Amino acid sequence: MNRPARKVAVACLVLFAALLVNANWLQVGQAGSLKNQPTNGRQITERLERQRGPVLAGDVEIARSVPSNDQYKFLRQYPAGKLYANISGYYTLFTAAGLERSQDVLLSGDDDRLLASRVTELFTGKERRGGTVVTTIKPAVQQVAAEALGDRKGAVVALDPSTGAVLAMVTSPSYDPTPLASHTEKTATDAYSVLSGDKAQPLLNRATQQTYPPGSTFKLITAAAALAAGRKPDDRIAAPNSLALPQSTARLPNFDNETCGDGETDTLIHALTISCNTAFGQLGIDLGGDALRQQAQAFGFDSTFPGFPLQQARSVFPATLDGAQTAQSAIGQYNVRVTPLQMAAVAAAIANGGTEMKPYLVSELRGPDGKTISRTSPKGLGKPISGDIAGELTTMMESVVTSGTGRKAQIDGVSVAGKTGTAEHGTGEPPHAWFVGFAPSDNPKVAVAVIVEDGGGEVGTGGAIAAPVAKQVMQAALDSP
Repeated sequence: MNRPARKVAVACLVLFAALLVNANWLQVGQAGSLKNQPTNGRQITERLERQRGPVLAGDVEIARSVPSNDQYKFLRQYPAGKLYANISGYYTLFTAAGLERSQDVLLSGDDDRLLASRVTELFTGKERRGGTVVTTIKPAVQQVAAEALGDRKGAVVALDPSTGAVLAMVTSPSYDPTPLASHTEKTATDAYSVLSGDKAQPLLNRATQQTYPPGSTFKLITAAAALAAGRKPDDRIAAPNSLALPQSTARLPNFDNETCGDGETDTLIHALTISCNTAFGQLGIDLGGDALRQQAQAFGFDSTFPGFPLQQARSVFPATLDGAQTAQSAIGQYNVRVTPLQMAAVAAAIANGGTEMKPYLVSELRGPDGKTISRTSPKGLGKPISGDIAGELTTMMESVVTSGTGRKAQIDGVSVAGKTGTAEHGTGEPPHAWFVGFAPSDNPKVAVAVIVEDGGGEVGTGGAIAAPVAKQVMQAALDSP
């Protein structure tokens, strides 16, 4: 065979080999991804012809499948409408969100742990069904949190500080997922277009996906760093009427130009009680940006909570700071950003003697037969502060509620620990209103974080606007079995 013929033969062999490799790659290597393509009509039919398992909050079905009278056998419904939308998410012809997405393998019946059920179904002739996801949410607490927040933009998170279980997670505005699950493509896509185009962002889970300046709630972290550096609650610290910011011509004022202590110094506990900006700004400068950053990161800033089944944004403490920025960061301003879930975890760690528990939303998974196949065991994430410091912070936070900015979080007959925040976030914009805390402070059962964006349109502080919401949520958690 002459040289040109050999070249042609070799080229043909290479092409045939490439075709064989490509065919095998498509059939084997990419089989899974191609099968799960949202536009795979066969897969859509298979999914919607199967009875998908329910999602529960206590005994309440927050997502379920019912028989349908169209080309598919089952239709997804969300009986509680907006109340649990940020938790359940939605399951549509082409996509999913929330627990519907993260727990899809179990809900659809494809989980390997359901193999025994699938084998039984083969012999009995029953059609495959999905498993059940049981959440940690307490319906009574969720309902109260939603009603207390009302139509105002914002979020509420309530945790069990000893376990990390999420007792309530509310975001506002919310949406009804049921139209998104319609089997009529136009109905579903039109509903999604309206929601995704809404400037109020009802599809955004503000509790986990949105970050905000924490304002004075961050003073808990600054106080923790100060206590770790050897200061005591009764130590006197600098607290001028206004603070000259280093490397800047600007000055940091106190809220409403108030005087802290004697106008020059104040005790650490009283500075937290009245939320003195200048005292904590100077304290931040004295401690330094690195100490603040290390304490924030110990609580979970600059990362997300591992294994949490809903989408999260990272809470952030700035990587570099000059003197003025350090002072501003120490009071939760400048570029400090936090999710409500993160701030609830900070409060819960203080309540739990300094040990931060991993937040979790799914308590139990069950097979189609109702038998439990797994339960979530509480896990610690770390110990951002010592037990002694947690005790000192608790005393200081009790003072905030009994005689400081958090009086509206008081509950009759119950000791409450808390911290207010009024976070500036733009020139001419009303500040966000925050409250974080826990109760009872001597035997904590619930920790909360509340944010009301722009103060809900009111001119007021976190103590006036967010604290009453937190009070109702904590009371509901304490009353709930």
